[in-house]
Amino acid sequence: MRILITNDDGINAPGLSVLHEIAEDLAGPEGEVWTVAPAFEQSGVGHCISYAHPTMIAEMGPRRFAAEGSPADCVLAGLHDVLKDTPPDLVLSGVNRGNNSAENAMYSGTLGGAMEGALQGLPAIALSQYYGPANRDIDDPFEPARRFGADTIRRILETDPQGQTGYRLFYNVNFPPVPADDVAGTRAAHQGVREGTLFTVEPHLSPSGRRFLWAKGTDQQAKTDAGSDADLNLDGYITVTPMRADLTCHDTLAELKKALS
Repeated sequence: MRILITNDDGINAPGLSVLHEIAEDLAGPEGEVWTVAPAFEQSGVGHCISYAHPTMIAEMGPRRFAAEGSPADCVLAGLHDVLKDTPPDLVLSGVNRGNNSAENAMYSGTLGGAMEGALQGLPAIALSQYYGPANRDIDDPFEPARRFGADTIRRILETDPQGQTGYRLFYNVNFPPVPADDVAGTRAAHQGVREGTLFTVEPHLSPSGRRFLWAKGTDQQAKTDAGSDADLNLDGYITVTPMRADLTCHDTLAELKKALS
């Protein structure tokens, strides 16, 4: 198996090393793992691409490239430049430092990389490690992802529908904020929402007196609706959420068609 990996935390992020281990396990001794990751951190860029300016790419070592762009840029670079003659069988993005459950999924560059893989017609999975009081200070906060990542991906690939048309499925995997020994299991889950919490901005003055705004996230320990990704993560479960790059609200479409006809 040939696997392309990327992330949004940058080429030197510890979670990318974890993902490389996971990918090597999946690829096996006869397989290949190729890395095309952002040269600098790209957290929060979603599925953006560098459409209005070029992306510089540099070879950092064997099968290892850094691109000055977003995770989606890196996937495009990997598929249509680095691996243009030998396409990968699978795209993996992560392992993100912090969760991409609930509304975080909408901002996530990690998911942006997986989404681009799916738009290009390939199986694609985003992986993120939830942080919390039970795991943020242990020796290896990525312990659940490191231990259960490869097996989780294998189980997803076994159930991934064959012959997909239209917008292909991709998967959002979140590992819980607990030590690996305390992981309760794996569950399929819908995307939740942390009610009453919103991304905001906070103003700060620079030493020169200029005014800047810093984006502020939400309370990551806030409860969400029962059975959702973040809810199950906080209960110790690995969650898998199937997603598509189709933003149509299908459950209201028929009613809207009636109203507008």
